[in-house]
Amino acid sequence: MGIEVVIEARQESSSSRKPAGGPGGRSRGDQVGRVRAVLVGDLARANAKLYLAVFSAVLGNFNFGFSMVYTSSVIPHLLNSTNPNLRMNNAQVAWFGSVYTLGVAFGGISGMFLNDWLGRKLCIMMSAVPSVAGYAVMGSAQGVWMLLLGRILTGIAAGMTSASIPVYVSEISKPEVRGWLGSCPQITAVFGALSLYALGLGLPWRWLAVAGEVPTLLMLVLLCFMPDSPCFLISKGRAEEAQRSLAWLRGAETDYMREFAEIDRSIKAQGKISCTDLRNPFYYRPVLITVLMRFLQQMTGITPILVYLEPIFNMTKVILPGDYDAVIVAFVRLVAVIIAATFMDKAGRKILLFLSGFLMFLSTLTMSLYIHFSEDHSQPQPHHNSTQLLTDLLSQPHSMLSTGGQGLLTWIPLISTMVIIFGYAVGWGPITWLLMSEILPLGARGMASGLCVTVSWITAFVVTEVFMTVVNAYGLFVPFLFFAVVCVVNIIFTAVCVPETKGRSLEEIENYFRTGCTFSIDE
Repeated sequence: MGIEVVIEARQESSSSRKPAGGPGGRSRGDQVGRVRAVLVGDLARANAKLYLAVFSAVLGNFNFGFSMVYTSSVIPHLLNSTNPNLRMNNAQVAWFGSVYTLGVAFGGISGMFLNDWLGRKLCIMMSAVPSVAGYAVMGSAQGVWMLLLGRILTGIAAGMTSASIPVYVSEISKPEVRGWLGSCPQITAVFGALSLYALGLGLPWRWLAVAGEVPTLLMLVLLCFMPDSPCFLISKGRAEEAQRSLAWLRGAETDYMREFAEIDRSIKAQGKISCTDLRNPFYYRPVLITVLMRFLQQMTGITPILVYLEPIFNMTKVILPGDYDAVIVAFVRLVAVIIAATFMDKAGRKILLFLSGFLMFLSTLTMSLYIHFSEDHSQPQPHHNSTQLLTDLLSQPHSMLSTGGQGLLTWIPLISTMVIIFGYAVGWGPITWLLMSEILPLGARGMASGLCVTVSWITAFVVTEVFMTVVNAYGLFVPFLFFAVVCVVNIIFTAVCVPETKGRSLEEIENYFRTGCTFSIDE
């Protein structure tokens, strides 16, 4: 209301002073430009507190991305460590990389209960405890067991934030900006990974752990001054706190009480959820959709591709220095999620999911066919276990001259991998997080989001562990062909099961699953 009045007044005053395009006057284009500048400025000021709350929360996702790829810069140092207590063997290297996902799964289960018991904000804040402890243990590690313990603790923190931050951001956001704000968790996670890779070029591995403490502590301090989710507060009968939360987020001069009434009506319509309610399509359909999306997301192979990126390049005869290669990968991911955030509220969620699935299908299929038909392709030599293969590949020299491959075709694996990562980050990466927070019914949102995180990371652990075993037995062709098939399944799943939520309020989305046919809410 206030913004419209300001714009109209400035338009009228501008047009009454001088004719458009007249001598000494301003053109209509200048007027439109001024109006747009006023609109953008006023909208930014109106949403300033909302943006601050989102920024405070997604610092937890920055730490998620940072901690997830921490091993990338640390493993090369530990393989050649002069300290026998820290020097890792083959099995320890594999566990150091994969045990994190088990911590995330456990943290997701914890977040499942804490979300509905303490609230979204307090769950995010509590994640600082295992995070700070985990980095402290790794930074001061005197043995491999301390490094593994630190990875588990930081994984637990990541799981807690994964289960709570997307829900918190979605519930405090306005429908018109919820799409790109919902992408912020994924953007900051990717930026956290990029920061780790960049810092790893110059900092010792112990100081990387110290650096990981900074965003966690900043998150903890800022969230002390942020409101909790209005949806959570209303569900707990704390109506006055919910009204104050909405007034702070939207502005006291806005019609926030109308939004409060919509949320309150939606919650009262749901009532208390019980086990028998899970037979109702209103509950089980969105839960199944989100759980299957997180499962299929990991089945695309994104986690083993990122974890074993350097060995994959070694085996496909395209070699770049590992540290610079990691920075390139992270930068491509960051560009892709920013593109997704920009177009998510314009193009829609399903269009980006289709684009993402198609790009990943083409690139994984191209990768598998290149490996199968390449003249330089040869089956890897058998090893006693996949961890031995991993260590051998990590220790191979980075030299394109040693591959014997010549010509532009040798760049196909690098380009294909970049497209895989770009495709994932533009759709199936951020949108699965966003839809998890959008389509889950409020009564089951806390627990179901924790279930999604748990399923996702248990799947990631299994796929990551199995990946190198399959490669050791059959070569890279088989897993990449499997990932291509999964991408086709993802495209079909998107077309059949995923609703388009662009521009819809959370209450309208819940009404769609309640009625099975319409987003409209009857007054």
